[in-house]
Amino acid sequence: MPLTDYNPFAKREEFTQRNLIAYKILTIVSWIVLVIFGAVYTFERPTDCKRHKDCHTIWGQNNHHPTGFSVNSVLTSIYWVIVLILQAHYVRFLWSAEKDYVTHAANVGSHFILHNILTLGFIMLWVRSYFWQGELLLIVNLFNLTALYFGHPTTPLIIHIPIVSAPLAWNYVAIFWNGAAMVPGATKLPARIVANIFIWGILMLGAFFLAVFKDYTMGFELAILALSLALGQLATKVVAFQWIFAFVIAGVLFVLSLAVGAPKLFGADRSARQEGAIVSEDRERAPLLDEH
Repeated sequence: MPLTDYNPFAKREEFTQRNLIAYKILTIVSWIVLVIFGAVYTFERPTDCKRHKDCHTIWGQNNHHPTGFSVNSVLTSIYWVIVLILQAHYVRFLWSAEKDYVTHAANVGSHFILHNILTLGFIMLWVRSYFWQGELLLIVNLFNLTALYFGHPTTPLIIHIPIVSAPLAWNYVAIFWNGAAMVPGATKLPARIVANIFIWGILMLGAFFLAVFKDYTMGFELAILALSLALGQLATKVVAFQWIFAFVIAGVLFVLSLAVGAPKLFGADRSARQEGAIVSEDRERAPLLDEH
C-alpha cells in the first residue's frame, strides 16, 4: 500500500466515503470548539491561573501588554468573524455534488483541522500568559499553513481565502504580536526600535505573494492587519514611528493588491480562470485567484 495512504496531508485525486465522513466530523468539531472557546475568552478570562494577574481575556491580554505589535481589537475581531463565517461556508463543500469541489475541500481538510487545534491551543496559552509556549504553537502552525499554501496552489478562491491565505496572514502577524508580549521590556526604546524594523516584514511578505503568485488575497488581508496594527499603535503610543510605518504598509499593500486584483476581479485579465473552473495542471504553480 502506498505511503500516501497513511499520510493525512497527502494530496489525493479522490477520497473514499470513509475518509470523507472522517473529514466532515473532525472539520466541524474542531471548528465549533475553536469558535466556542474563542468567543468565551473574548468576553471572559480563565479562572485557573496560578496568579490571578496572569489571566486575561484575549483582548484584555492585548491591552495588558502594550507592545510595538499591539493590534486594534475591533478591526481584528471583524477580520476573524468574517473568516469564521467563510470557513463555515467552506464546510458545505464536503457535501458538494461536484466531485472537484469535494476533492479540493477534503485535500485541505487535514491542514485546516490541525490549524484549528493549534489556534485553540494558542488561545488557551495566550489568555494564561504562557507566551513562549504559544509562540511555539504559532511557529508550528506557520509551517502547517505554509505547507498548505504551497502544496495546494489550485484551491478555488472561495476555499483559498478562509482556509489558506487569511489564516496564514494572521498567523504571521500573530507571531510578532505574541513574540513582542513574551519579551521583557517590550515597551522600552530598544524593543520598540526592533519592532520598527520587524514591522517591515509584513510589507515584504505581502509584496512577495503579490509579485510571485499574484495573490491579491494575501495582500488585502495583510493590509487589513497592518491597519489594525496601526490603529492599535496609535492608541498605545501617539509619539512613535510604529503607527506611521503601519499606516504606510497598509496603504502600499492595499494599492498593490488593488492593482493586481482589479483585472482579475473585473474580468479585464483574460488569462484569469473563468468562474467556477478548475485550474489546469500546467498552471498549478500559481494559487487559484478567481471567484466561485
